[in-house]
Amino acid sequence: MRAVSPLLAANRVVSLPELLSSRESRQTRQQAWLARHHCTLISLTMVMPGAVKDTALSRELFCLAWQALETLCQQQGWSWLAWRCLPQETGSEGVIALDVPAHEVKQATLALEESHPLGRLWDIDVLDASGSILSRRDFNLPARRCLICQQPANLCAREQKHSTAQLQSKMEVMFYAAKQK
Repeated sequence: MRAVSPLLAANRVVSLPELLSSRESRQTRQQAWLARHHCTLISLTMVMPGAVKDTALSRELFCLAWQALETLCQQQGWSWLAWRCLPQETGSEGVIALDVPAHEVKQATLALEESHPLGRLWDIDVLDASGSILSRRDFNLPARRCLICQQPANLCAREQKHSTAQLQSKMEVMFYAAKQK
């Protein structure tokens, strides 16, 4: 199943207020899901540098991440209580409700991000039933690395060490290399 269609990508610049509103909406949606399901949530978004968040590439990456999450859950024997994919101009989002301990889910999704050739391009958040987001630090893992130079990604982003074009080019190389396998 295709979670979102790459052919329908908006391919337009997203303003900072739109991006902030989207994040706020995602948090509100997560809280509503937690109130309804009282369980662990997986929230899926893409790492997408630059002002254009909804592209054919970002949607392809989202679909591959969604498929990887489906496979992971099948391998672990986890049933989805509910799920939803939201293709948006600020980037595709997905949410999955699971009746599995959040700590166990986060360990598995961290392993998926680390082992999959495209996992570095995915942002898989895990929220426990109280709404707390489990982080890499909770598992004594270092911050995510930059796609280009392997320094902490947040440091490179803050210093604007690499251009958007460089980062997007690296993402495309990773995507096409993964498709060749």
